[in-house]
Amino acid sequence: MDGNNIKRVSRLTAIVTQLQTKRIITATQLADKFNVSIRTIYRDIKALEQAGIPVVTEEGKGYSLVEGYRIPPVMFTENEANALVTAEQLLLKSKDSSLSKEFSSAVSKVQAALQNATKEKTELLANRIAVSPIIPDTNQSHHLMLIQNALTSFNVLEIVYHSKYSNEETLRQIEPFALYYSLREDWLLIAYCRLRNDFRMFRLDRILQIKLLELSFEPHKLTLAEYLEKKKKNFTTPDIPLS
Repeated sequence: MDGNNIKRVSRLTAIVTQLQTKRIITATQLADKFNVSIRTIYRDIKALEQAGIPVVTEEGKGYSLVEGYRIPPVMFTENEANALVTAEQLLLKSKDSSLSKEFSSAVSKVQAALQNATKEKTELLANRIAVSPIIPDTNQSHHLMLIQNALTSFNVLEIVYHSKYSNEETLRQIEPFALYYSLREDWLLIAYCRLRNDFRMFRLDRILQIKLLELSFEPHKLTLAEYLEKKKKNFTTPDIPLS
């Protein structure tokens, strides 16, 4: 097999991975990701269909896989596994305990799927990475995973929030919209606050109590990019919370 064929097989495998990890993806997105023409992506999709991969083409939208179809997990390369091991050491310093716990669990599953030679190397690397003790090692929030689930399922959250500016605690029902990471504030939740009837930013470490309600809301038409652009017009940085 010559170099061009090897490169194409690698791209076809990567396209299947993209189809399996996204609900729908366009030919333009695939072309940009793999730095090829849209015409090449069309040929690749046709080749996958001929190989028996059930690709669904939605006119005007893009491609997806037939619901319920799964292929065996793609083996991780040594570099991919090392990248995850390195990221794990950094995330163990995360200010949200639920994030560090779930990421460590995911890395363990990846390591279990590695070949023995690669597994030994990733274990060696994990023992040879240290994070400066100057970085605080105390978790300040525990709610990131719950918030992510509410955000993607469009569930209302009820929170008790301690405002830094008014120094008061308020009970609120909020509609989670997006997450924003700031080096100054750490994790911030952008949500529509039913108490204030507007979007607000909430520091996760100032959420004293949180409860997932059996109450759903309609997805907001506003995009995250539009929200951040609107914030920039009013402030020099979108990091300023308005909770």
